[in-house]
Amino acid sequence: MAGLTDEALMEQVRNGNGDALGILFSRHYRLIFDIARRVLRDRGEAEDILQDVFIEVFKKADLYDAGKGSVKTWLMQYAYHRSFNRRKYLALRSFYNASPAAALVDLEFGGDRRSREEMSIQDWQRLLHSGMKQLSSKEQRIIELIAFDGLTVREASERMKESYESGRNHYYRALKKLRQFFGDTGQKSTREVKDVHS
Repeated sequence: MAGLTDEALMEQVRNGNGDALGILFSRHYRLIFDIARRVLRDRGEAEDILQDVFIEVFKKADLYDAGKGSVKTWLMQYAYHRSFNRRKYLALRSFYNASPAAALVDLEFGGDRRSREEMSIQDWQRLLHSGMKQLSSKEQRIIELIAFDGLTVREASERMKESYESGRNHYYRALKKLRQFFGDTGQKSTREVKDVHS
């Protein structure tokens, strides 16, 4: 069985073959763990996500569609989404001693993290507030629902009484604007950033 492709192993997993799942685990656990650790920045949390992902794969093997991508890609998507949701959950409970919106920025927007670390909490909050002002009211709302309430895009769309497609468009437009804002800000020195937002 060790010589089977990932896709063939997934077929075995669909049939309840735990050995096939074990082989998939041995092939991909490092990748899944690295994704979880990078997102969560905590080894113990990453280990929990690693276990959760493979348990979920075993339970929901029927959902895998080879026509939509490789098993590896499917596993990576599972790892990212579960890790990201866990990160938001932990941020809401002050696990990182930062606001949920700041955690969302760390994950989604990139930018010059070293400059942000050198800023005071007050300066960083002012910067974040300025970034949110670049958004429309609906874009602000969906970011708040996802960052502060820990909702998924679909759940946030329903809360806003928007279709999933419309909510997703608001969300990704917001991310694009915020990436641009924080990317531009990241080109400035910490001193310049403080001057602009003081």
